[in-house]
Amino acid sequence: QTVLQGIILLPLRVICIAFILLLAWLSAAIATFCQPGRGFLPLEGWRRRMIQTTLSSLTRTAYFVMGFQVKVKGKVASLPEAPIFVAAPHSSFFDAIICALTGMPSIVSRAENLSTPVFGTILRSLQPVAVSRQDPDSRKNTVAEITRRALSRGQWPQVI
Repeated sequence: QTVLQGIILLPLRVICIAFILLLAWLSAAIATFCQPGRGFLPLEGWRRRMIQTTLSSLTRTAYFVMGFQVKVKGKVASLPEAPIFVAAPHSSFFDAIICALTGMPSIVSRAENLSTPVFGTILRSLQPVAVSRQDPDSRKNTVAEITRRALSRGQWPQVI
């Protein structure tokens, strides 16, 4: 009986996750369409709210469809309290849960990830701090950019 459930549930889950991914890509594309500053200026107004609410909800829904139910204990720190989040070990797809629960903050990511189809558009909408592995000054530049965003007094989203 469990094999039969798996045969039925797996394709349904894959279809649902693909649909959610398509909606996330569409939301990210709309929010970043004709974006002023193209990643050098923070998203503002409806664009920022759309990313925070829509992508957060879609990410939570995707994890629910996959069978994960996450319960938050305590209160998530606000932007003035903590302009920078630290999440460890940041080595799996579970990091997206943290992003969804914290309102889709900016992340630190490899620059190569921004050119990935579909996921690159979604990632760009989060306004990541891009790290180039070919640039010898990359670490210094990354630290400087994180510091600049943390000291922006709420203009940029939190950085994780």
